[in-house]
Amino acid sequence: MITLDVLSGDDAVRHAFFTREGGVSRGLFASLNCGFGSGDDPDAVATNRAIACHRLGVPAERLVTCRQVHSATVVSVDAPWRRDASPSADGMVTTCAGIALGVLAADCAPILFADAEAGVVGAAHGGWRGALGGVAEATVAAMAAHGARVERIRAAIGPCIGQASYEVGPEFPPRFAKIDGASGRFFVPAARPGHFRFDLPGYIAHRLARLGLAAVERADCDTAADPQRFFSYRRACLSGERDYGRALAAIALVA
Repeated sequence: MITLDVLSGDDAVRHAFFTREGGVSRGLFASLNCGFGSGDDPDAVATNRAIACHRLGVPAERLVTCRQVHSATVVSVDAPWRRDASPSADGMVTTCAGIALGVLAADCAPILFADAEAGVVGAAHGGWRGALGGVAEATVAAMAAHGARVERIRAAIGPCIGQASYEVGPEFPPRFAKIDGASGRFFVPAARPGHFRFDLPGYIAHRLARLGLAAVERADCDTAADPQRFFSYRRACLSGERDYGRALAAIALVA
């Protein structure tokens, strides 16, 4: 698993960005696939989630994940929910110790947040739609509503697709420019005429920096370019694979 320094300085918070290594799933899902939304054996997924929670130091039944829909919707968590009752959302916040907020991703950016002094943590699923729609900002706002101070919040952007692997169409730069005139620097021309390569983690870091957080750190990884360590939706599509695993990122206040 991967941890970032920005969230590692306080014993009251635990976090991890898990790779695909160290689980029980096989084939396309080998091996630490934590996504029930995949076509993997649900029992294997449950075992993998329990393995990840053990490494994080949180009981498996205290891990919560949402039905991620690429939105800017954020929910507050005060108790774990049943899997069949998972809300449709892409951000979560909690003040409850011992609950692990989990994000599933396979190229999208998992973003973990903490204000350890206030006892508030958050997690967000940052695909391009969510990033453009403001899921990171909405998560910070929800944390502030629970007593966090924006200038104390620290954020970690986990492993996601890198710019070199992320080709997008000509409609992307104008769409982003309508929201943020400074977004053009996150697009560079691709080899295909009229196409671009998009810096998703750079764009998210840019949006977070404007909020005045205490610190923002990015993992130096490209999920699409590293099949040994990471699942990747884009790599699966380009390879003609029928499905793909989902990696877990999680954060919790120490009980």
